[in-house]
Amino acid sequence: MSIQRRQCLQWAGLLVGGTVVAGLPGASRSAEKPGAALLNKLKACTPPGNPLEALMAGNRLFADAWATASAQPSAAKRAQIVSSLWRDNCQVDPRALAEGQKPWAALLTCADSRVAPEMTFAIGSGELFKVSSAGNTAFDDGIASLEYAVSVLGVTLVLVMGHSGCGAVKAAMDNAPLTPLLENLVKPIRASLVPGDDLTKAIEGNARYAAGQLTARSAVLKQAVDASKLTIRRAYLDIGSGKVSLL
Repeated sequence: MSIQRRQCLQWAGLLVGGTVVAGLPGASRSAEKPGAALLNKLKACTPPGNPLEALMAGNRLFADAWATASAQPSAAKRAQIVSSLWRDNCQVDPRALAEGQKPWAALLTCADSRVAPEMTFAIGSGELFKVSSAGNTAFDDGIASLEYAVSVLGVTLVLVMGHSGCGAVKAAMDNAPLTPLLENLVKPIRASLVPGDDLTKAIEGNARYAAGQLTARSAVLKQAVDASKLTIRRAYLDIGSGKVSLL
């Protein structure tokens, strides 16, 4: 039995539709896949074709709106411009989302308040599976969460995204004393640093390193990549412009 298949079976007791049951793998009620009618509703906003291209197309829309909003002195006017992105956009039926989920992409991003994936890619609730940590590091629980997204939810794209001015990367580059927990947080970031790199290069290098760690530390994700069932990409978000660049 493959690692990926075994992992799916181990998680089978966790979900019925989208509801947690029993709380432990192997619970008496096994997971049921969403019925055809529910699945169609959950996939109502899934874009055809390449999910990465769909993300980047959404980002271009957001970046244009972000630039227009930045020229407005009124907070209300800025909100109106950015919210207009969803005026003609797709939204999965909330009643369907109450029963389950079928995201079409997953993101590993920084927990920074300025990083808002649904805004950045101009898409609605139920479309992205999101994992966040300061510095978008490949932490154990985050990798396990992505294993779940790939093995159980069927996600075929994981995007690891760093961003401009990342405070966690700044802390990793500095020699200032940190708390023990913060030292643990920046340890993998420091492993990615290249002497002489400026902050932007360090942030990009950290995103590349974190993406590499996903398959280096997860047999489930590596097996999915090797079987061409999963693509892992890296990206950089410039907060000022709102533009995402692939690395």
